[in-house]
Amino acid sequence: MRNPLSERIVGIQPSGIRKFFDIVSEMKDAISLGVGEPDFDTPWHIRDEGIYSLEKGRTFYTSNAGLKELRTEIANYLNRRLGITYDPLHEIMVTVGGSEAIDIAMRAMLDPGDEVLIPQPSFVAYEPCAILANGVPVVIDLKEENEFRLTAEELKAAITPKTKLLVMPFPNNPTGAVMEEKDLRAIAELVIEHDIFVLSDEIYSELTYLDSHVSIASLPGMQERTILINGFSKAYAMTGWRLGYACGPKMIIEQMLKIHQFAIMSAPTTSQYAAVEALRNGDEDVARMREEYNGRRRYLMHRFQEMGLKCFEPYGAFYVFPSIQEFGITSEEFANRLLSEEKVAVVPGTAFGACGEGFLRISYAYSLEQLKLALDRMEAFVTRLRGEA
Repeated sequence: MRNPLSERIVGIQPSGIRKFFDIVSEMKDAISLGVGEPDFDTPWHIRDEGIYSLEKGRTFYTSNAGLKELRTEIANYLNRRLGITYDPLHEIMVTVGGSEAIDIAMRAMLDPGDEVLIPQPSFVAYEPCAILANGVPVVIDLKEENEFRLTAEELKAAITPKTKLLVMPFPNNPTGAVMEEKDLRAIAELVIEHDIFVLSDEIYSELTYLDSHVSIASLPGMQERTILINGFSKAYAMTGWRLGYACGPKMIIEQMLKIHQFAIMSAPTTSQYAAVEALRNGDEDVARMREEYNGRRRYLMHRFQEMGLKCFEPYGAFYVFPSIQEFGITSEEFANRLLSEEKVAVVPGTAFGACGEGFLRISYAYSLEQLKLALDRMEAFVTRLRGEA
């Protein structure tokens, strides 16, 4: 029998995150600080709108691009929050989560051999999506001394004549790094100079603790060369509703929509009606959750300082990325031992790229009580490791 499998698919490694949580699910009294999912319930008024849509029998397909009402609210939101104007009919489409938007953007834009610049550590899907779209992923290693921000020097060194697309994963998963306006302006100058496009994944844009989030698409000359991706999972605690969106130039959105038509048809109708309510009346919910996350962030930084664990201060998302280089063991060994000896699950930094070696991703999308218990266990483990040295 011939090999039924695609060599390209077989060559893609599975996510380095899942195995830890498969173990945790079977381990009594284990605490997981690894999943990037809000611990809040979706606010009631948003759930009510989803329930109401079902009661009214709104179980039909929407248009492929999504409810016009929702696309209009997305346009209003982006104008209100980021100062960017999009045409809801031709420049916005609704997707099944931000992940679908990333996938179809790359498939719509890349030809075989086109290079995609991917700053790492970053979300695990970018590199596989580039490969699936016949692109060539080119990794840019971000550095702790730069607070894991992308610098203009790093970008310039990575650009070649084959470069077509730059992924901008900020606020960042797993590091919590953000890009301020001054950082983005230096990047935008190079993007325009070298005539490349940007895929800006802004799913954590509402979870920014330094200043208000700035989108690279809002800078002069950048909206026409940027696909802005966002969604409802993180800001509105709507992970299971599976809803995201992409905004960009009409000619790109049209081709993304073609892929979406054949592969998906349309995003879930119930979720779309709930999302309209989230955008219209959810600002206070977002602010409340952001403030709670910020308190947890400050608590983790304080505990790391107390236990002498080095960690740059992150100002976005709901992750911290402490260094464990002092212990002379790999990130995977540290995570495995912490799980087996103290029943605390974290994610090795290498799950997000090779340059994540020596770091751990810890999520603070958990209650303060859980975080306190987990950090007590982690402190005991760190103290024990230092005693072994």
